[in-house]
Amino acid sequence: MRVMLTGHAGLWVSSGDTTVLCDPWFNPAYFASWFPFPDNAAVDVGAIASPTYLYISHLHRDHFDPLFLAEHVSKDAVVLLPEFPLDELRRALEDLGFTRFAQTTDGEAVDLEGIRVAICTATTPADGPLGDSTIAIDDGEVRLLNQNDCRPPDVDLLGSLGPYDVHLLQYSGAIWYPMTYRFDPAVKARLGREKRANQMARAYRYVREVGAAHVVPFAGPPAFLDDDLFGLNDLDGDPANIFVDQPAFIAYLAERDVACAHLMVPGSVATVGPGSFAVGQPVGDAELDAVFSDKKAYLEAYRERRRPEFEATMAACPDDGPDICAALAAWMEPLMAGADRVCEHLGGPIVVDLGASSVVIDPAKRQVRPWPGPTGVERGETWEHYFSIDERLVRSLVERHVTDWVNELFLSCRFEAERTGGYNGTVFSFFKCLGPERMAYLEASLAPTRRAATHRLTDAEKAAEGEMWRCGDYMVQRRCPHLGGDLARFGEVEGGVLTCTLHGWRFDLATGRCLTAERAGLRTEAVTERQGSHRGTG
Repeated sequence: MRVMLTGHAGLWVSSGDTTVLCDPWFNPAYFASWFPFPDNAAVDVGAIASPTYLYISHLHRDHFDPLFLAEHVSKDAVVLLPEFPLDELRRALEDLGFTRFAQTTDGEAVDLEGIRVAICTATTPADGPLGDSTIAIDDGEVRLLNQNDCRPPDVDLLGSLGPYDVHLLQYSGAIWYPMTYRFDPAVKARLGREKRANQMARAYRYVREVGAAHVVPFAGPPAFLDDDLFGLNDLDGDPANIFVDQPAFIAYLAERDVACAHLMVPGSVATVGPGSFAVGQPVGDAELDAVFSDKKAYLEAYRERRRPEFEATMAACPDDGPDICAALAAWMEPLMAGADRVCEHLGGPIVVDLGASSVVIDPAKRQVRPWPGPTGVERGETWEHYFSIDERLVRSLVERHVTDWVNELFLSCRFEAERTGGYNGTVFSFFKCLGPERMAYLEASLAPTRRAATHRLTDAEKAAEGEMWRCGDYMVQRRCPHLGGDLARFGEVEGGVLTCTLHGWRFDLATGRCLTAERAGLRTEAVTERQGSHRGTG
């Protein structure tokens, strides 16, 4: 099997006459704030234009590049479709001219021409744009796991499709937190250090659980080339910067006795056989090393090469048009009117500060109205979440009726934010579900499906359901209430605080209280002698 990295999470996998193109990304994403790092402009696009199969893991723009797919990828390719709850991915690819599809079932292997594949999905509202996925590819001799930036909570399912010769996964930040928040600098640095440590710990745990013979860190970080965003790049290994690069994570793994990690950049080709792995690099050692050892100079030159693209993207955003408050009210109020659970979980008002055209989204009143500004706060106009955004960006979203603001605006990092309480994931799920179908899915996802955290299970119930986990001196709900991560695998304890390293949510072990978000506590209780006699130790 030969595996070429086409950039970021992009792969060209070939075995005999069968080829699979995965997540090709070449054009800037998120209002041209993200570019592939390192630059993949030198990759021979013609060599990857006619794959047997095309796999798009999810619809985030650094994985789904519609312009590249439309212009460069043969429509004879058979698209491997993950089992997502909505068929948005299929519709998006049909709009680009693809007509041949192979629908897969979550976690079930299927035999194709020359290969066997299995696609595992993660489908909560927080996973990608309502869905993310991984793919395992087996050619009969070599088995590859392309996890990209999916965070599947069921590691056992991934493991059941192994063992793997190669495991490719994300390790770096792909989020706006905490950089865009108006925190005190010392607080922001502390949160950045925690986030950086947590995301690498999470990736390490996947590496350990999957146990592949060889590991390739990929799918991050992006390059921020716009002058206003350039400081987000990790130029010197800053421990408070979440955008860790490949050599830093490889060193992190080496410190934990994982010596099988390999550096691949756009154009690198890995030749993999049973018990063998060799990487051919597209440039010499000195040039490759300079990308990371003199990263600032590399990115400055990259910035000047691509400056026309990000400047043109921002210049194309409209700076005037219809009344923005009226347009947002006409768009969002009908959605809120039919989404009672969503509005309840949203909590207090959400301010979108656009300057003269600022609005407040009021979930309790199902209303979008003008925001009077700071003077209104003095008159009792309070808010829980606040976003300061260039009005041109929001006008662009309105003009194009973009139903997923996360996949255009928030991932761009072109905004500032504040909040008066803890993290509330429903706020960002709301902004990615600004269409009837998506909003209905989000509303359904918030229906009560579990017992209340205060319900006291009997020992028989706990044993039957396997819901509790022995964590030191406590029995703890095994699944994280955020996205169902297995705390027995992804939980870390320090100072009486249990952290789920999948997404960094923290819980007080003694009380179960969530320290990250409201209304998300764990069931937890001190171990009794009888419990300790028949529970695992975790």
